[in-house]
Amino acid sequence: MSELKAGEVDRFLRNPDQSKTVYLVYGPDRGLVSERAETLAKSSGVDLADSFSTIKLDANELAGDPVRLVDEAYTVAMFGGDRLIWIRNAGNQKDISANIENILKEPPDAVKLLIEAGDLKKGTGLRAIVEKSPNGVTLPCYADSAQSLNTLIDMAFGETGQRLSLDARRYIQDHIGGDRRASRGELEKLLLYAHGEEEITLEMARESIGDASGISFDNVVDAVITGRLADFDEAMQAFIASGSNPQPLLAAAIRQFQQLDLLRADMDQTGRPAGAVVAGARPPVFFARRKTVELALSRWTRAGIRHALRRLQDCVLESRMNAALTVPVARTALLAITIQSARRR
Repeated sequence: MSELKAGEVDRFLRNPDQSKTVYLVYGPDRGLVSERAETLAKSSGVDLADSFSTIKLDANELAGDPVRLVDEAYTVAMFGGDRLIWIRNAGNQKDISANIENILKEPPDAVKLLIEAGDLKKGTGLRAIVEKSPNGVTLPCYADSAQSLNTLIDMAFGETGQRLSLDARRYIQDHIGGDRRASRGELEKLLLYAHGEEEITLEMARESIGDASGISFDNVVDAVITGRLADFDEAMQAFIASGSNPQPLLAAAIRQFQQLDLLRADMDQTGRPAGAVVAGARPPVFFARRKTVELALSRWTRAGIRHALRRLQDCVLESRMNAALTVPVARTALLAITIQSARRR
């Protein structure tokens, strides 16, 4: 088996195993998939600027030309040296999966395949093919956890030496995290906005990150997790009318459901009521939102929370692939989850 756990990926990237032929980077966080694929590409030793050494292909191109991947893999470089075949937007296309399976059985000399894919189900299709081969390795990419998000924030501000107030940190945590590349973009925007300042304050974070205030985020997310349809419609309409980018809103919703997942697990394991679990939560739940979170915990099961998280992650993926539809896609997903919550009364 050549399957890395989510917590093992960063360590692998610091010193990649160069003996592998196929590197499959997959998951719902497309920004993180892209970032990690770029790290692997740079570590390959292949000249990424040389079109003879690095062949970049889209899975949709390969679907229309089934033999091209095999031809590229077994072509001998004109001037010698290693070659990298970099495939983006892969899924479980049958022809592509079959060709990769054959390549893994008979690996070509001096050629590596780097594959970027969306979320792939365990034990099926392309993911299963690569995981079962000793010549391949899979690298999962999921939305940042609280710990990894804190690390990302610390790295960003550590480079400038600027201090970050506790309120600003909490605000940032609540408004990024759904997509690694988008998160980096928001942090870079904040650093540019606060250039020359010794300390990043809450007001600076609010002015820079996203286009909507924390209150508007909370209004939408709180309506979603408690199933208040009328409140959701009003808050979402106001959010859309402001011209705000839904990506930070989706990130805030993902962070909220991740917190609910942890708190609900505590309830199920210890038998403690929602109020006690919320009161002892670390990091703490803001006082003004404790009753809302308690109400949500009384309605949602862990299975329901996990389903909502998958739906939100799929929504982030779809909106990143088709930016023109980001607003309707986000609204549809959030409305569906609000309806699901309302039915749990």
